Amino acid sequence: MRELGVGIGWRPEIDITVERLPGVDFVEVVAENLNPDHLPESVVVLRERGIPVLPHAVSLSVGGAEPVDIKRVEHLAKLADVLDAPVASDHVCFVRAGGLDSGHLMPVPRTRETLDVLVENVKTVQANLNVPFAMENIAALLEWPDAELTEAQFLGELTERTGCLLLVDVANMYANARNLGQDPEKLLDDLPLERVAYVHVAGGEEHHGVYHDTHTHPVLPEVLDLLSELVKRTKPPGALLERDGDYPTDAELAAELQAIRDRL
Repeated sequence: MRELGVGIGWRPEIDITVERLPGVDFVEVVAENLNPDHLPESVVVLRERGIPVLPHAVSLSVGGAEPVDIKRVEHLAKLADVLDAPVASDHVCFVRAGGLDSGHLMPVPRTRETLDVLVENVKTVQANLNVPFAMENIAALLEWPDAELTEAQFLGELTERTGCLLLVDVANMYANARNLGQDPEKLLDDLPLERVAYVHVAGGEEHHGVYHDTHTHPVLPEVLDLLSELVKRTKPPGALLERDGDYPTDAELAAELQAIRDRL
């Protein structure tokens, strides 16, 4: 995987900010929000500067029992081609079942049966993409019972059987540590970190005893500490700040990007 550096999630609300922020080496766009035939002017400007633009999908539902929607996959593939992206991604989750959409990234049961389905769906996506495909670990408020594999085993076998990359979200690891009692450092110890495409960093807050991965709050020092723990184990190609609302000043965003760079 090519070196990416430090990036930020491009959003239309902060398009001009992203264009003028210092130290932005790459950006990530939500694939479903862009039309590959009519890219936003700001995204075109960034591409003309030579800044990599990576499409990140949220609706493929590769962890669902139903076959992936080929039209959604084709949209991601076309966008990746138009952007000349080095990698495309989605999440280890499902978002729909039985014709209903959850409106949320739902965790999958860590069973052999689920893994088999996930592997086949990932292979379907890969067969339609011209770039590598990365899968992201999600933040969850619950775990399915009767897990047959740890998260590291589950993700490790997924990468081994499909050749996919990992998009490691340290903010999601922190959320799961707070809400589910998971050990994020043990997870980092056991993951195939040689498969890391890049890293997500984001903020959140606790509300009524539950930590929410909001993407609308400052990044906590504990999340940056997890990034440092990852860097102790491997040098990731890049790390990206996700922000999806309640946008702060340009100076505050620049400071968060610099904090990420310092940890790298």
